Parts: sequence; structure tokens; C-alpha cells
Amino acid sequence: MAAAVLVVSFAFWKGDEPERIGAAAYALVFLGALMTPDSGNLSVPQWSLMAMDVVLLAVFLGLALHSRRSWLVWASAFQALIVTGHVLVAAHLRPPSNAFATVINMSNYGLLIAMAVGTFWAWQERRIAAMGSDNRAGPPRL
Repeated sequence: MAAAVLVVSFAFWKGDEPERIGAAAYALVFLGALMTPDSGNLSVPQWSLMAMDVVLLAVFLGLALHSRRSWLVWASAFQALIVTGHVLVAAHLRPPSNAFATVINMSNYGLLIAMAVGTFWAWQERRIAAMGSDNRAGPPRL
């Protein structure tokens, strides 16, 4: 949870609009998942969690289609892994509970890493653009 709070805070602090929208969507789904009653049985479909994860996937895909940010493609891929895990359980293919939990956890870490790296790149691009606009007048004339 600490990693999620740090990355979402970093995205709100230093990110551009796509990073902030992605971070807000992730934070809302994260909070919604915490408030959803958990059956504790990963072999039974958890429809509310699946619905939230599908909505988050749709947000990341929409942002990826309308933005030039490559981290959104990676975030979408990791979120698609999570949704695929839910679909496997819903289709009664019964993946082992440990494998399902591992896929969800590792995909969430991958998504957070993608968001952190994307936010860092956006921040650096903005700094470079700001430094470039300061030097447009050229060197001072003597």
C-alpha cells in the first residue's frame, strides 16, 4: 500500500494530465477494492473487483489512445493481466489461488513502476522544455 501511495502522490505532484488521470483512476479503484467485502476465496469470481479492474483497464486504454505516453501502454498491459486473471476464475478454469494472487500482485507492482517511470519522464520533458524556452533569446550580446 505504501508503494501505491508514494507513486500516486508522485504522479499528482510531478505528472502531467495523463499521469494525474491515471493516478486518480488507480487510487479510486484501489480505495474501492479496499472497501469491497472480501470472501477470502480466490477461486470464486469477485464480480465487483472484476468490474473495477475492467473500468481501470478502459481508462488506461483510453488514455493510451489519446496520449503519446508509452507508459500507458505498459500500464494497460499489466492491467489486462489482472483482468485476464478475473476472467479465468469467472470461466471456471480455476487457476491455483497462489498463482492468481501472484499475478495480481506482480501486475500491480508493474503498473506502479510504469506509472512512476512515466511520471518521471513527463517531469523531465517539462523541465527540458522550460530550460529551452529560457534560452530562446540566445546568449547575451556585449
